[in-house]
Amino acid sequence: MYMKQLVEDLSVHHQLVGDLFKWPQTAAEWEQYRLSPEQVAHFNEYGYVSGIKLLEEWQIDRLNEELADIADPAHPGNPLFYQFASNESTDVNTVLFHALGAWRITRGFHDILWNPAFVMAASQLLGNRAVRFWHDQLFCKPARHGGVVAWHQDYSYWTRTTPLQHLTCWVGLDDATTDNGCLYYVPYSQNWGLLDKPELAGDMEGVLDYLTPEQKAAFKPVPIELKKGYAAFHHPLMVHGSYANKSPQARRAFVLNVFADGTLSNSDDELLANTTRILKGHKMEGQFYPLLFNPANAQ
Repeated sequence: MYMKQLVEDLSVHHQLVGDLFKWPQTAAEWEQYRLSPEQVAHFNEYGYVSGIKLLEEWQIDRLNEELADIADPAHPGNPLFYQFASNESTDVNTVLFHALGAWRITRGFHDILWNPAFVMAASQLLGNRAVRFWHDQLFCKPARHGGVVAWHQDYSYWTRTTPLQHLTCWVGLDDATTDNGCLYYVPYSQNWGLLDKPELAGDMEGVLDYLTPEQKAAFKPVPIELKKGYAAFHHPLMVHGSYANKSPQARRAFVLNVFADGTLSNSDDELLANTTRILKGHKMEGQFYPLLFNPANAQ
């Protein structure tokens, strides 16, 4: 049981607040985090790049400890989540824990936004532009009965922001394999335009109803198996998903979603639950959409 207590909303801090990472102070210190030209070229052609190390073992352990705490709906920080579903699966026999907003609650999940390896890679993949935060996600599939994440494009859920200059980073907190429900990408699908959005934790194959015969013929998913602490980045129109976890191993992961600085609100409605409204046509900025990195400061 948790004692009733106030939890500081860490979204007011737009810099590192803990000891997980050290912010580089010189151009030379930043250089170690830069993606190779080959990695950037792979992303630009196929719509994704994977196998990028972001975390050490001790950092993963810290994050998994925090995750175990905040996955409890009774955690005092729970009201700070934008969304929280102990089980978002539409199949009563499977479980998909899915939550948005962990960066507001614990120091570790706050500071992963300012992981130097993450922000440098994100800036490069956005065309060497300044990077601003959109929102985070937690996806956890327990052993033996973990649910699916249906085929989808991230931007189909994000059209309330414009233009399309977004990026997603998926990071495993467990080894991700074909057995325990790793991510799958459909190469080149970032060129298919915006598709209708399916129910995220519903019918795995629902998106196929929206594809042309040519797209169906090109629908050839590839598994993205990753050791824990490693990341995959993908284009906002990349069709991706993950199958059920029927293995004896859990599959925990977090996702960081960002966009290039200068992205605008495309709605007068609330963009994330219980946050300050940003009127349509106004720049995405402020407490909940901090600037994470400006490459001009790493020269």
